[in-house]
Amino acid sequence: MKVTINKKVYQYQNPLTLMEIKDDLKVVAFAAKVNNRLRELTYLIERDSEIEFLTLDDKDVARIYEASLRYVIFMAFKRLYPKGNLKFNFSISRSTLAIPKVEGVNFLDKEITEIETEAKKIIAADLPIKRMRMNIDEAIKYYRSHGYYDKIEILKYRQEDYVNIYQCQDYFNYMFSYMVPSTGYLKEFKLRNYFPGFLIQYPRSETEGHIPDFEDAPIFNQTIKEAAKWGKIIDGDTIARINEYVNNNQEVEFVNMCETKHNQQLAKLGDDITENADEIRLIAIAGPSSSGKTTFSIRLKVELLSRGIKPIMISIDDYYRSKSEAPLDQFGKPDLEHINALDVELFNEHMLKLIAGEEITLPKYNFKKAMREDGPKLKIDQDTIIIIEGIHALNDLLTPSISHHQKYKIFIAPQTQLHIDDHNPISFTDLRLLRRMVRDQQFRNAPAEETIEMWPSVRKGEFKWIYPFQEQANFVFNSELTYEFLVLKKHAYKSLESIHRNSKYFIDANRLLKFLKYFKEIDDDLVPNNSILREFIGDSIFHK
Repeated sequence: MKVTINKKVYQYQNPLTLMEIKDDLKVVAFAAKVNNRLRELTYLIERDSEIEFLTLDDKDVARIYEASLRYVIFMAFKRLYPKGNLKFNFSISRSTLAIPKVEGVNFLDKEITEIETEAKKIIAADLPIKRMRMNIDEAIKYYRSHGYYDKIEILKYRQEDYVNIYQCQDYFNYMFSYMVPSTGYLKEFKLRNYFPGFLIQYPRSETEGHIPDFEDAPIFNQTIKEAAKWGKIIDGDTIARINEYVNNNQEVEFVNMCETKHNQQLAKLGDDITENADEIRLIAIAGPSSSGKTTFSIRLKVELLSRGIKPIMISIDDYYRSKSEAPLDQFGKPDLEHINALDVELFNEHMLKLIAGEEITLPKYNFKKAMREDGPKLKIDQDTIIIIEGIHALNDLLTPSISHHQKYKIFIAPQTQLHIDDHNPISFTDLRLLRRMVRDQQFRNAPAEETIEMWPSVRKGEFKWIYPFQEQANFVFNSELTYEFLVLKKHAYKSLESIHRNSKYFIDANRLLKFLKYFKEIDDDLVPNNSILREFIGDSIFHK
């Protein structure tokens, strides 16, 4: 049997697990790609294969580590509180929030230290984590005996007649993820008291396999707390509960509840801007990819018009320098996401002149020629507010000449607190990736593989140029629509399903399909024509 690793061929006589090969070659790894398929280290190699061992600087391994750590933390928790439960949410500072539910117990530093100590004992024992199958009836019986009714609810929508589950001694659970082969792989983690529970920090791929420094984010935290509260209000914090709206023929009410939440946010935002309209001259809007910035900007303009405020929208993109003038990235190519790819001096000069009542000639960027051209002339009165939207809008380096009190900053992103079950939250990032995938397919005729391929580059730019400035926002607009998965599913599912098993993008496609398949579907016709969701599925009244 031939095994190829880093173009070097190794010969083995008998079938071996990836862990045995790893140990034989003395390499560090947490998982591996075998012929472009993600595999756990317990996977048995029985034929000629090409193997790539993966470490914590790989995004797929970081996900496996995080899921395995949730598994072990909950195991430790159940040892200490057999009748208790934990709910996991993705949270601030690239961490996971664990919310304990134990009658009569307040979780302060002492209790959290005890959980951490117990988890470290489990990790030090290096206990094997074994994958097994249970038929649906066995799984329901086990979940019911442990009070995991949220896990039973989702099984109603499972297509297979079995479930995968992982066993560690007498503890069983499933985290909708591959796992490390034993608890000893999970040595790096930190627990931190953070109301209403505790944060679990873990190694991240974008920090090269290290735990990022903790950065408190009160504004972002408040947004996700409100998102969690909203999920409870509408009884829509899990896939199964969302599906019940479809089962009960309540899709119209559900869609309109979610859209009303957006309307309420816009009204609140309009109140705040109106109250300070005598000072505000520039509204700056930024957010990560596929947040719905374009539609939001137009709807904000309409909201302000309804209040007698007459804003004007100016595109930051028109201030790009020619491609030859852009800064170079680490590979020597033009870095078009860098703030200095924009003509910051010209942008500031124009904003100051407009605010002072002077006339300017707006630039118009010709993307085909990769250069600026002259656009229309513009002059505004003293009551006009300028709206700008773009990757650098919240960065004060873009507008250093404009006083802070004259700027109003808005951060927009979909912040979902939706779960498969209590132990398995759905990622904010995966929601945006699905939105982007559907939009690329709809408007650019781009297959899902193309979107998945460029996504790491998009994420890298977000961490560098967007997220560091979100806490400076005056207002955070949560663009999540809880019903949207019911719409996005039918647009994305076939595309993802068509990605061949041998494709290097199959790993991401399979991960998305694993939770997407549980959602019911609703018709596009139920989505209002001014909805942010229309920016991705098409037929928006604003983008004819």
